[in-house]
Amino acid sequence: MNWSQELLNSSLWLLKAYSITLVIALLAGWALVRFSGWGKQFWRLSGDFFSLRHNPRPTLLLLAILFFTLFGVRMSVLFSQWYNQMYASLQKLDEQLFWVAMWGFAVLASVHIVRALTSFYLNQAFTLHWRQWLNERLLAGWLDKQAYFRSQYLATPADNPDQRLQQDVTSFAAMSLSLSMGVIDALVSTIEFTIILWGLSGVLNLFGTEIPRGMVFVVYVYVIIATVFAFKIGRPLIRLNFLNEKLNADYRYSLVRLREYGESVAFYRGEGVEGDKLRSRFSGIIGNAWAIVYRSLKFQGFNFIVSQTAAVFPFIIQAQRFFSKQITLGDMVQTAQAFGQLQDNLSFFRSAYDDFAGYRAVLDRLTGFVDAIEQADNLPSPQISTRGKLLALSALNIHTPQGRTLLSDATLSIKPGEPLLIRGRSGSGKTTLLRAIAGLWPYCEGHITRPEGRSIFLSQKPYLPQGTLRDALYYPSAAEAGDEAAKILALVQLGHLSSRLDESEEWAHILSLGEQQRLAFGRLLLAKPQSAFLDEATSAMDEGLEHTMYALVRERLPQTVLISVGHRSTLNSHHSHQLELLGEGRWQLA
Repeated sequence: MNWSQELLNSSLWLLKAYSITLVIALLAGWALVRFSGWGKQFWRLSGDFFSLRHNPRPTLLLLAILFFTLFGVRMSVLFSQWYNQMYASLQKLDEQLFWVAMWGFAVLASVHIVRALTSFYLNQAFTLHWRQWLNERLLAGWLDKQAYFRSQYLATPADNPDQRLQQDVTSFAAMSLSLSMGVIDALVSTIEFTIILWGLSGVLNLFGTEIPRGMVFVVYVYVIIATVFAFKIGRPLIRLNFLNEKLNADYRYSLVRLREYGESVAFYRGEGVEGDKLRSRFSGIIGNAWAIVYRSLKFQGFNFIVSQTAAVFPFIIQAQRFFSKQITLGDMVQTAQAFGQLQDNLSFFRSAYDDFAGYRAVLDRLTGFVDAIEQADNLPSPQISTRGKLLALSALNIHTPQGRTLLSDATLSIKPGEPLLIRGRSGSGKTTLLRAIAGLWPYCEGHITRPEGRSIFLSQKPYLPQGTLRDALYYPSAAEAGDEAAKILALVQLGHLSSRLDESEEWAHILSLGEQQRLAFGRLLLAKPQSAFLDEATSAMDEGLEHTMYALVRERLPQTVLISVGHRSTLNSHHSHQLELLGEGRWQLA
């Protein structure tokens, strides 16, 4: 090995290998995206990330990662040659050659460390940028057009969207890079070490037949047969890994739900039922985990047999040539290393099959999530426009998902100062009408005109975000400093909480439902919207508090279009008009 020429030789090798690999990688990538199902899934998820028009940085980072991957292959070849030289010096008892080899190792090791650290940084930077981009894309799609809500009306909604956004996005970015670079590393290394092994191997006598360079052919046949069997044994792991993700996510969601509705479960003494459900879901996880264990035992056991057999095979083949002094100790050691490296490279797809299985499961989950977003966006919506201070319905028809008519040909208009109360028996569609006006209900036709400006919808159980009480009061706007919040709390008879406005707590668990409803009225008074829709918003208050809240709204927001849903007769005094839903699509305005 001529170390003085190695810098030039390695530079030329890297230039040639980089050019050839880049061309082949582009052609292979195009073919996968064009003709394979999972390639199309990948491009659908991240095609825009690699667009040079949007941002060239990811592509440049990927090109740098490819360079250092090939650099790593070249370093493996140089280390293989170094081992040959070092062991040859030991066999010859050549002290000078030994110390030259040691100095060569110092140079190689230094370059290798710098290359490895640089490669690690580039891989991590690329993965983080990719993860950030994909998270933003999916999160924006999930929130845009309220797909997070509308997707519940799909025939097959995406399960556990939280897991898909958090865990699957992370796995997709990391595994895409590691598997793609692993494939390139394996293929390029295979070519290089095949050349090395070709030069080191001699004639192989197999059943009386002499095969020139026989070791090269044997290793290929050996690995190909092993890979075919490994694929057959490991194929069920794809489905098992998919189920593992789903079952764990379902169990985690059930635990979160128990915490969210802990008070209701405690009042009902429902621990037994909830425990049975949780244990049932957990037993599904364990059952699937055992199936993975048994299948992995077969898969890994087969891999161990293959790899352990390969460890001694080259020594057995080269032993006769070594003892007859046809090759040196360095040649024999390099043969074993080249054989092992070649066997590892050719076995990449066999050994990484479970990684590919997990990656395919992640692809399926993320593309299923994208499908759900697109399907939610494609659900029908009523025609909604804004104009002046008028709320109007024109030939509005509302149906259930099963096709039952809730409201037929509804036409009416409501002006500021003419609050409307919507009444009707349970299930007649009162809340659904509010959802349609908000643009949330997909099963309706007709036209809805809403007042220009801001609208607020108060539900029976108000939403309190995480954070301070001030954040909850101003939601969904940004909280404002000052005394206005304390004054509003006093108006809605929550003045005792004024000193805790800036405390960050789980307010949804601290405040009673009645207090939460009063806080929602404070939110309404602060927002001063053009229209307000109240769905049983005083159900947890007594009649006195209910009267106080509505009186505040009428006094402080006289120009707000007010629509309420409720059953209490005490609400009649606060509304000048009443819409009664009579069932089967019939309605009456009084």
